[in-house]
Amino acid sequence: MLIGVPKEIKADEYRVGLVPATLRELVAGGHDVEVETLAGDGAGISDAEYAAAGARIVVTADQIFQRAELIVKVKEPLASERRKLRRGQAIFTYLHLAPDREQTNDLLASGVIAIAYETVTDAAGKLPLLAPMSKVAGRMAAQVAAHVLERPHGGRGILLGGVDDVPAAEVVVLGGGVVGGNATEVALAMGADVTVVARSAETVRHLSQRFGARVRALAAGPATIEALCASADVVIGAALVAGAAAPKLISAQTVATMKPGAVIVDVSIDQGGCAETSRPTTHAQPTYLVDGVVHYCVANMPGAVPRTSTFALANATRPFILALAGKGIARALADDPHLRNGLNVFDGKVTCRAVADALGLPHTPAAELLRPRPDGGLPTR
Repeated sequence: MLIGVPKEIKADEYRVGLVPATLRELVAGGHDVEVETLAGDGAGISDAEYAAAGARIVVTADQIFQRAELIVKVKEPLASERRKLRRGQAIFTYLHLAPDREQTNDLLASGVIAIAYETVTDAAGKLPLLAPMSKVAGRMAAQVAAHVLERPHGGRGILLGGVDDVPAAEVVVLGGGVVGGNATEVALAMGADVTVVARSAETVRHLSQRFGARVRALAAGPATIEALCASADVVIGAALVAGAAAPKLISAQTVATMKPGAVIVDVSIDQGGCAETSRPTTHAQPTYLVDGVVHYCVANMPGAVPRTSTFALANATRPFILALAGKGIARALADDPHLRNGLNVFDGKVTCRAVADALGLPHTPAAELLRPRPDGGLPTR
């Protein structure tokens, strides 16, 4: 199989889809790998390192999109990249389709096989390819909050951990999963006063066991969330419904009741954000104000620490990339129900129920499209 790795073109995105170690395994398995020049530069991986691992370095992304059977990326293909996709080609990357009708329509029209990191599952029902970036984003969220709280960045001028007899910042974390747990851990280490809100009593119990009396863990409804936001210095949005649009937990009315200079770090922005007032921003222009509240809604937070993020992601994606290359796309999807859960679009059809429901599109189960032919073979697309 010919696998292609283009350079990411999303604003301030420095991660790369493959590392030399995985590439070396692919080449040893008889596959060809083409890497766009400087694709790994932002993560500190040189063309020479890729070449030494067996890659062919190509000058433009066009060469990769024209030739590759499997394209491995980090972020969703932008419009200029989507125009280059072709029927039967596979792309393996973060997609986040539920809030993105334009991207979904383009992928459907292209006939491409689109496999999303964020909906691949494991035997425990967790999301192993989302988890490493969720850990990074969660840990960054507390750091970002501390920075944006500073007065020069529009914040209230509060030190997250306080000092002497001056109280610490009040931090509310909405969501008790991987992002929320890691955000809580770092915020606590920085000395903040932390409250975590989770959907289920089971998650609340888990958080209470993990953090003990250092954290207030609540299974709370809208009224409690509104009250917590009104008193908070920082709200970290960490809500996730796998594959679906993020729930809107913070209304515009709630934002209007928050303290001037308070901060919302909406890590859920990749899935549309959990605040009604959230909209995607970039690392170059990360914040904006609504009713005096600072919103940080960068849609690729881990891209700011690309070396850590690239290698953490590569450790998780490696077995799936090797399977897709080694077995072929259709066979790998048919054989592994967890990888098959990552299939969002196949030959013009939406195969992820959450995406279909979010966008009001017909849903076709992946298993139907991958059903063996009468001769025992699998679909070629």
